[in-house]
Amino acid sequence: MKINAKYASRLAVAPMMDWTDRHCRYLHRLLSARTLLYTEMVTAPALVRGGALHLLEFNPEEHPVALQLGGSEPEELAQAAKLGAEAGYDEINLNCGCPSDRVQSGTFGAVLMQHPELVADCVAAMAEAQPAEVTVKCRIGVDDQDPEAVLPDFLEKIRAAGVRRVTIHARKAWLQGLSPKENRDIPPLDYDLVLRMRAAFPDLHVSINGGIGTLAQAEDLLAQGLDGVMIGRAAYHEPANILCEADRRIYGDDRPPLTPEAAVRAMLPYIECHVAAGGKLAQVTRHMLGLFQGRPGARAWRRHLSEHGHRAGAGPEVVEAAMAMVAPEGAQA
Repeated sequence: MKINAKYASRLAVAPMMDWTDRHCRYLHRLLSARTLLYTEMVTAPALVRGGALHLLEFNPEEHPVALQLGGSEPEELAQAAKLGAEAGYDEINLNCGCPSDRVQSGTFGAVLMQHPELVADCVAAMAEAQPAEVTVKCRIGVDDQDPEAVLPDFLEKIRAAGVRRVTIHARKAWLQGLSPKENRDIPPLDYDLVLRMRAAFPDLHVSINGGIGTLAQAEDLLAQGLDGVMIGRAAYHEPANILCEADRRIYGDDRPPLTPEAAVRAMLPYIECHVAAGGKLAQVTRHMLGLFQGRPGARAWRRHLSEHGHRAGAGPEVVEAAMAMVAPEGAQA
């Protein structure tokens, strides 16, 4: 079943560094057939100058899947976007929201909110170079900027450059004084501003990100008129609680949802292949720790995988032993 990325973006799992790798995305796709998945941010210089094409590897089962790029040089981003399209990604996203020091030193991520004309040049070059849709993920502003003035101007410029789909993290990024972790929590959320931008730019597909922890919150924001909702940490730490019901509740799919147990069983052949190819069990199971969140035995599941997943020769039997410690579905913690 081929699912269009724009349709899928009604619900998306946010790109998260060190978390949303291909093993994580394979698990998330088992839990939801329709949710849009994103890679970790891949820098354009790593692809174009460093030749790190292994960063583009993904499993065909992950579709619909978007590649998030970091960079600020239009020609280099165009080349990276072309590589991403050739690899088969359904969407190419430009990161204008990450506040880390490493990103700032490369003049990309959230610092690009201060350079909307450059962003416009970047997305125009990316779109011209390849056929996949180019989208943007941004903040409402940075540092002492006034979001009420900055965000509309930013959206106007990227729209003029051809962007038709944007995800707005509804917080400022403070590039000085706050760590990347603090930037995910401390700046206040402004959902109302994002809703006003949706009304002010009716031809833009606007998704919201930031502080959304449940499907009920996502449904409420969609009901208020937003086109999409992107969930980050909650989807990672409680993947079954967010994604197992997503297809039914967000997309109206009436097929029975996959249970966490069924997802684990479906992961076993994948794990076996990964280990047989020389991979480590923990590279996969670290993304599975939250599958049984809220169930009796969830702590024992996490502990067993954490203690045994790194051991030499560990394979599917470790996962099966951990699953035996989890109470049957329907039991409450």
